Amino acid sequence: MNFILDPNLMFVMLVAGFVMAILSVFVPGTGLLELGALFTLFIAGYGMLNLPINLWALGVILVGVVPFLFALRRWRHWSLMLVSLAALVVGSVFMFRAEGQISAVNPFLAVFILGAVVPFLWFIGRKSIDAMKLKPSHSLEKLTGQIGEARSDIRGEGTVYVAGEEWAARSASYIPMGKRVRIIRREGLFLIVEPDHSHDKH
Repeated sequence: MNFILDPNLMFVMLVAGFVMAILSVFVPGTGLLELGALFTLFIAGYGMLNLPINLWALGVILVGVVPFLFALRRWRHWSLMLVSLAALVVGSVFMFRAEGQISAVNPFLAVFILGAVVPFLWFIGRKSIDAMKLKPSHSLEKLTGQIGEARSDIRGEGTVYVAGEEWAARSASYIPMGKRVRIIRREGLFLIVEPDHSHDKH
């Protein structure tokens, strides 16, 4: 048999492609994860087209995804993740048919890989969900009227420190470094500022 059509290799390629496809959603823009996912899923697809498959096992895999999705909703739903892991292992082990064998995929390989991948994806998914629920620490609109400090001489453009962050800034007048500034408004990536004279001595 062509080594590419080895059921164990097909299983590894399928899992690797799925993991890289998921990670590419959380880490977009590099292109490496997307290419890796396309390559491994292409190999896995080739194998699935040329190897005998148990459709019922694919059904078990799909069913196993459901409790995993429910487990993502709450941190303490470990039981659902264990149910998902068990279903995914069973479905993966019996996904390919092999003549004279109970299963084509090594069950120890399936347990080892899925036992590492499923908790990892659950952890990444939970962190992403929690991040999406977080409210911004501050609204850019609320910067208007706040007082900051010039971190560089502002001759037309410069840098100011306000609301715990450094921003690119513009000013119609010269502002020396260290001078207090007041935020007038925001224009694109720049804060429009003016010197703050509220604490100047008279």
